[in-house]
Amino acid sequence: MSKLSWRSRVLMVALLAAVSLGWGPAARHVRAVQFLERLDHKPAAAAAGITTEDVTIPGKKGPIRARLYYGRGVAAAPGIVVAHGVHYRGIDERRLLPFARALAESGHTVLTPELSELADYRITQSGVDVIRDSVAYLSNRRDRVSGDKVGVLGFSFAGGLSLVAVEDPSTAQHVSSVTSVGGHHDLRRVLRFLIHNEIETPHGVVHQKAHEYGLVVLVYGHLDEFVPEQDLPAMREGFKAWLHEDQKAELDALLEKQGPELTALSARGHLRALQVPVYLLHGSHDSVIPPSETDAANLELDGAEHQALVSPLLEHVEVSQTAGLADKLALVSFMAKLL
Repeated sequence: MSKLSWRSRVLMVALLAAVSLGWGPAARHVRAVQFLERLDHKPAAAAAGITTEDVTIPGKKGPIRARLYYGRGVAAAPGIVVAHGVHYRGIDERRLLPFARALAESGHTVLTPELSELADYRITQSGVDVIRDSVAYLSNRRDRVSGDKVGVLGFSFAGGLSLVAVEDPSTAQHVSSVTSVGGHHDLRRVLRFLIHNEIETPHGVVHQKAHEYGLVVLVYGHLDEFVPEQDLPAMREGFKAWLHEDQKAELDALLEKQGPELTALSARGHLRALQVPVYLLHGSHDSVIPPSETDAANLELDGAEHQALVSPLLEHVEVSQTAGLADKLALVSFMAKLL
């Protein structure tokens, strides 16, 4: 039995559930299963029938490199901005490419903007600005986008930045929904987890080993706080060895110093004011940004239009395989609302 065979069973059960439980049009659940199957295939070449177009967005702080994905011969389709996470390859990252193509195959016009500072392992206001500029650009591409609103979806730290981006009413008026996949609710809380291996959850402190990648991101983005400017080039190459020493006190001091900036890059305390539906998706064993971030955001959004799912089918921002049928159905149901 192939590793993809579970989707055939999930599809059959999802169709029956969609009819019997009133989940909405069965076609949306079919598209959700097909979308997840496309992700598992991870095609190296461009998907058949999908056109990619490199574009330049006229951002408020300078031009932004970006890429459009859309169906060949399709005049216009629902638009969605997809923001990549912290990775040096940016919009060329190996997981983003098949994801964007799969979305386009599902009937969307997809825009992936380059968040240059995230690509340089820095989490700053620039990422928020790029997402807002991208929403403005895509919502005005009437040749490719149907309607005057587009979706926003961000991965990892870009998920949290996406929530912050749509706080702005001038951006929110062009947004149909915002989705955070493995994103942060409170950036300072996540960075503290990466330092101390302690998760501050709504129900108390939990001890869990943080992924070293997250701490690397934190320190790399602030190397100038630790070494003289003339030493930065060498330190950017060798700072991983430096991380083996105990620098927790210095890192805690950095978080205190950066407090206002970290607050501005967090959606905590502002989610109820969002004027668009919010979707939160998180892996249950995420060791970069803990799933308690989605739990906290879910509590804050109580009573507002939103949906949250913490799933064992996800790792950090990748689809995994190990889970029961109920978890697979929950993921299909969640994705059906987005497609």
